[in-house]
Amino acid sequence: METRHNAKDLKSKDKGATVLTENATIEKEYILERPEDEVGLLGTQDQFVTILEEGQNVVIKPFGNSIKVSGAAEAVNQTLAILRNMSDLLAKGIKLNSADVISAMKMANKGTLTYFKDFYTEKLINDAKGRAVRVKNFGQRQYIDSIKHNDITFGIGPAGTGKTYLAVVMAVAALKHGDVEKLIITRPAVDAGESLGFLPGDLKEKGHPYLRPIYDALYAILGAEHTTRLMDRGVIEIAPLAYMRGRTLESAFVILDEAQNTTNMQMKMFLTRLGFGSKMIVNGDISQIDLPNNAKSGLVQAQHILQNVSHINFVTFNSDDVVRHPVVARIINAYEANDTKPNGAKK
Repeated sequence: METRHNAKDLKSKDKGATVLTENATIEKEYILERPEDEVGLLGTQDQFVTILEEGQNVVIKPFGNSIKVSGAAEAVNQTLAILRNMSDLLAKGIKLNSADVISAMKMANKGTLTYFKDFYTEKLINDAKGRAVRVKNFGQRQYIDSIKHNDITFGIGPAGTGKTYLAVVMAVAALKHGDVEKLIITRPAVDAGESLGFLPGDLKEKGHPYLRPIYDALYAILGAEHTTRLMDRGVIEIAPLAYMRGRTLESAFVILDEAQNTTNMQMKMFLTRLGFGSKMIVNGDISQIDLPNNAKSGLVQAQHILQNVSHINFVTFNSDDVVRHPVVARIINAYEANDTKPNGAKK
């Protein structure tokens, strides 16, 4: 591995010796041992290169089996370590995507990159395109472990942490393994102050826009046609929260999404639907409460009331767990910082 230093960033120390200043720029070279991994390592049209350059504040110049990385010493070394870890996974036949690169960067910045490859030892399920679905970070691993070992799991945190997607993944896996007989997914009909009554059409037409993230997850995992068939057979049921009242949900995997927009009564109603042989997942983001008239969120209340109840577990995500574009985490942090100011406090 070749290392070069920018002469402008060097200063003399004693006779002829040099040390790097704080702003030193270095360049190191990474050699691809398997040229066939070039696209897998750099991404289609070098999309992974762009993510790494923006996230690590480095410049990456691929040429053949040579990848030159320049920037601050620590950033360059971290980037090379990320590339090595990604190469090791590619050598095992594991295909990587943008979320994997983002997770690797975050772990490198936190000093936990050593454990990055451990996330790829367990496959949760294959998606509709045959790609393996795996956890991307520690927060997601805690979430999956909680779902496996508890009757009710609460996933609380910002958008982009994979809560809805992984909940659907675990539900479909349970359905395929025969652990449950049906999959029930619901969410309150509250979104930015609107209600279903303002939308035209029947129940399915009214609910579809609000349930779009859930449909997207189902389509990604099962495919649109298979999802439609299972819905027609009643194996998958997607409905507004109000339609859960008066039911006992047995042998079912039940997901409540956008739970921050439930009232305390709605949350209690939903949780008490749990029947034998069932699991529940309750997901929400308490920074995105859209309830009218300053109503209290049932999710916030549940955090206080149910914290020490057995077989119920709370998993909290933060911006470090976001697996979308790196700027999403920065946006979340910026808003959270603003919310701590006196004139930016949330209502």
